[in-house]
Amino acid sequence: MATWTALTTLKGEAAAQALADASEALDPVAAGIFEIEDGRGYWETGVYFTEKPDDIALDLLAAMHGAKPFVISRVEDRDWVAQVRRELTPVYAGRFVVFGSHDRDAVPAHLIGLEIEAAMAFGTGHHGTTQGCLMALDDLLRKGFVARNVADIGSGTGVLAMAAAKVYPGQVLASDIDQVATDTARANIAANGLAGRVATTTAVGFRSSFIRARAPFDLVFANILANPLRRMAPDMVAHTAPGSVLILSGILNRQATGVESVYAGWGFQRQQRREIGEWTTLTLRRG
Repeated sequence: MATWTALTTLKGEAAAQALADASEALDPVAAGIFEIEDGRGYWETGVYFTEKPDDIALDLLAAMHGAKPFVISRVEDRDWVAQVRRELTPVYAGRFVVFGSHDRDAVPAHLIGLEIEAAMAFGTGHHGTTQGCLMALDDLLRKGFVARNVADIGSGTGVLAMAAAKVYPGQVLASDIDQVATDTARANIAANGLAGRVATTTAVGFRSSFIRARAPFDLVFANILANPLRRMAPDMVAHTAPGSVLILSGILNRQATGVESVYAGWGFQRQQRREIGEWTTLTLRRG
């Protein structure tokens, strides 16, 4: 069965949410909003249907809310898991390789394997941000940096926390704002034989007694987005010790200097800056 998507953009989160709420009158199966991380303050409103929507009604809604006209697309039903398995080839990042279970036998024995179930496509290492973080960790290892207390904030599938647990003997914490992501990470951790080595929790940033009790951390991954990273800088200071290292990503190349400047104001100095495609990964050390 095909589904239909209707997408538009407009300025401001409140306006985008108001349009999504108003679209409920058209009986969609879902509606949501997403921030466009380009620094201009625009948001996307997406509305999803099981039958072709009324384009005139959508145009009227868009006009009433000051949005651009909706772009309507038909999406054919397909076996997404089978497609992911066809397209999800192993990703190499320094000494690490991220792979699906269907490629388990193809992983070179001399590399550190991180198995992610193919159905869990987000956070598989194919995105430049995840790959950049793994390469940054590989660089730290080559330089002899040893972490004994690691946090992965915004852990998604848990791939970065698992990588740290495979190379460092200390405790590792994986936290995400989304309970589904936390459950996904927990399943992947078990599949990689790391149950008991990586603790998981659901929280917004560092706002959890579970996380605070484990601070200070000497290595923190935060692969989220530029704006949350900027806001998180004071919490990074509060939950790390001098000499600690941050690996930050989810940052568009044009946003990287601004993020770096914010953290410099809180005493973190750049150790490395790596661009992969349109994404930047920053490695910062606290003075």
